[in-house]
Amino acid sequence: MKHFVFVAALAALSLTVSAEEHLKSLNPQLFDNSVSPKTDFYTHVNQGWMDANPLTGEHSSYGQFNVLNDSAEIRVKNIVLGLAATNPEPGTVAYKVATIYELAMDSTRRNAEGAAPIQPLLQKIENATPEEMTDLFMWMHGNYDSPFIGAGPMEDLANSNEYAMYLSATGLGMGDRDYYLLNDKRNAEVRDAYKKLIVAQMRNAGYGKKDAERVMKNVMKIETALADSAWTREQRRNIPAMYNLYTIDQLGESFPGIDWKAFFPTTMGIDAPSTVIVTEPSSVAQGTALLSSLTDREKKDYYLWEIVSGASNKLSDKFADTNFEYNKVVSGVQEQRPRWKRALGAAEGCLGEAIGELYVEKYFPESSKEYMIGLVENLRTALGKHIIQLPWMSPETKLNAIKKLQAFTVKIGYPDKWKDYSTMEVDPKLSYFENMHNVAMWWQADEYSKWGKPVDKTEWGMTPQTVNAYYNPLANEIVFPAAILQAPFYDPEASDAENYGGIGVVIGHEMSHGFDDQGRNFDANGNMVDWWTPEDSEAFEALAQGLVDQFDAVEILPGLMANGAYTLGENIGDQGGLRVAMTAFLDSQKAKGVDITAPEALIDGFSPLQVFYLNYANLWATNQRDEFKRQITQSDVHSLGINRVNVTLRNLAPFFEAFSITEGDPMFRPESERVVIW
Repeated sequence: MKHFVFVAALAALSLTVSAEEHLKSLNPQLFDNSVSPKTDFYTHVNQGWMDANPLTGEHSSYGQFNVLNDSAEIRVKNIVLGLAATNPEPGTVAYKVATIYELAMDSTRRNAEGAAPIQPLLQKIENATPEEMTDLFMWMHGNYDSPFIGAGPMEDLANSNEYAMYLSATGLGMGDRDYYLLNDKRNAEVRDAYKKLIVAQMRNAGYGKKDAERVMKNVMKIETALADSAWTREQRRNIPAMYNLYTIDQLGESFPGIDWKAFFPTTMGIDAPSTVIVTEPSSVAQGTALLSSLTDREKKDYYLWEIVSGASNKLSDKFADTNFEYNKVVSGVQEQRPRWKRALGAAEGCLGEAIGELYVEKYFPESSKEYMIGLVENLRTALGKHIIQLPWMSPETKLNAIKKLQAFTVKIGYPDKWKDYSTMEVDPKLSYFENMHNVAMWWQADEYSKWGKPVDKTEWGMTPQTVNAYYNPLANEIVFPAAILQAPFYDPEASDAENYGGIGVVIGHEMSHGFDDQGRNFDANGNMVDWWTPEDSEAFEALAQGLVDQFDAVEILPGLMANGAYTLGENIGDQGGLRVAMTAFLDSQKAKGVDITAPEALIDGFSPLQVFYLNYANLWATNQRDEFKRQITQSDVHSLGINRVNVTLRNLAPFFEAFSITEGDPMFRPESERVVIW
C-alpha cells in the first residue's frame, strides 16, 4: 500500500565525513573574487567551495546539505555500531537495529540466496487460476504493492482531526509521466534504460529471455496507459481539485471493476468507509478500466514486476548492481554508495526514531532548542509585521492570516514521545528480504490501526537525525529536526547575521509554506477552508504568476527550461524566508542595542547585512551532474540552488543596497519587474 502526504519540505536530500567534526559557517577564503557579486552572486560566493568539493563517483549531486548529511551519518553509524557491540538481548530495540544493519551488510548470505526469498511469491502469481485473479489483486494490495490504484488513510483535508480514505494514482515505475509520454532524446534514453532494467531484473529472478521481454512489454503497456491518464505535476499542486468526495456506492458506479465494499476489509482489515476521496479521478478510472480489460497474463506480468522491483534492493548484489545501471542513466551517478551507507539507511528506515532518540541524547544540547524557540518567535513576529503591511491584501484576509500564523505549532529537535517498536519482529534466521517485508507490514498495520481514531498531531514526519525541515498544512505546524541545527544553518559560535541568514531563513521558509500556493488553502486549524476574499485570491495569483514567469525564463541546460509553476511553493518559501528573516534579524539587533552600521559590527570585513545574504547563498553551494539537473527539473518541486539564490535575491531591495547593486548590474532587477509576495 502506498499513500501520499502534503508536506512542504526545505529540500529533497539523499544520505551520504570521515570523522565527526564541528562544522563551520562562512569561509570568505572560498569566495571567487574574479566574479563580482553584482554579476553572479551565487558563483561569487560558492565557486571556491565547489572547486574544493568536486563530485566523486558516488554522487550525482553534492552540496552543503550533503556535508551535513555526512556529519549526521557518521554519528548515526557510530550509534548503530555501538549498539551491535553491546551484544543486545533478542527482542530489544537495540537488537532489532543491529540485526537489520548486519543483515543488510551480509552480502555473502544474500548472494548465496539469490532470488530464492521471492520465488514463493512469484510462483503464487504464476499459479493463480482465472478464478483466483481477484484474490491475487487483493493479496498484492494487502501485502506487497499498489497495482493499478493507490489506497490508504490520511488526514481529511477538510477536517484534519479525523482520518479519511483516499484513492490515488499509482503504478509509474519511472516516477514521472513525461518519461513515458515524451519522445525527446532524454526521455527516450531513460525509457530505454527502464526497459533494459525490467528485462535484466526478470532474468535475475530466474526468467528466460523470452519471458523477461514479454514481462517488459506488458509492464510498459500498462504503465504507459497509467501515465497517459495521470495528472501533470502542475495539476497536482491544485489541492482543492484533488479533493473529490465519493460515497462507497458512487465509487462502485464511477469506478467499476473492483468490489469496493470488499476491497477495504480484505486489503486493510477495516470496514468499508462510507466515503472515499479520489485525488485523480482520471487515473483511478484508468486503473480500474485496465484491471477489467487486461488479460490474466498481462496482469500477472505486471504483478511479477511489482514483486521483483520492490524486492530488488533486498536481494543479491546482482539485483542491486542492475538497479545501479539504471540509476546511472537517470542521475549520472558513477559509483554505488558504500554498502555501510545503504545498510544504515535500511536500519533508519525501519527504526528511525529509536536511533533518533540516541542521536538527540548524544548530539543535541538543550541550548540549541532554546535558541531555536527564541528565533522562531522572532520570525513569527516578523512575518506578522509583513502580513499587516501587505499592500495587496484586504484587512479581512489579513486577520485570518494572522490567526493562522499565531496558531502555528512549532516542533524543534525531537518528538515529545517516541515511537514504540516493541511489537516489531526481526529474526536473523529469516532472509533480509523477509525481515524487511515483515517490518513493512508492521508499519502498514501501524498506519491502518489509526483508522477511526482522532489524528495524533504529536507525530513527526521526519526523524531527529534528518537534515531537513518541513511545514505540514494539515497540522499547521513547522518542524525542525535536530540534525539541521548545524552550520551553515546554525552555529552557536557564529554571528547572528550568519544564523539568521541560515536557520532564520529556513524558519521563515517553512512559515511561508503556510501561505504559498498550496498552504494558503488551509486555515489555522489545518482544514481546507477558503479564508480569502476573491479579490485577495486574484491578487495573490497575479503575484505568483509573476514569480512563475521569472523562473520559467531560466534555461537550466540547452533546451531545458526551469518549471516555475511546479516549483512555485518552494520559490515563495525562499523569498518569504529571506524577507522575514531579514526583518527578524534587524529587530533582534535593535533589541540588543547593536548598531549594525558601526565599524565594530563588521564581520571579516563584511557588513552584517552582507553576511546575512552571503550565508544564505552559501547554503546552496552544490555540484551537480547534467543528468541530475534534468532529473530534478522534471521531478522535484525545488529549484536548482543557483536559481534559489540568483533569481530570488533579484527581487529584494535590501540585497541590492547591501552590495551596492544598481541599474546596469546583471544582478539588478528594475523595481517594476520585482515580485514581492510575503
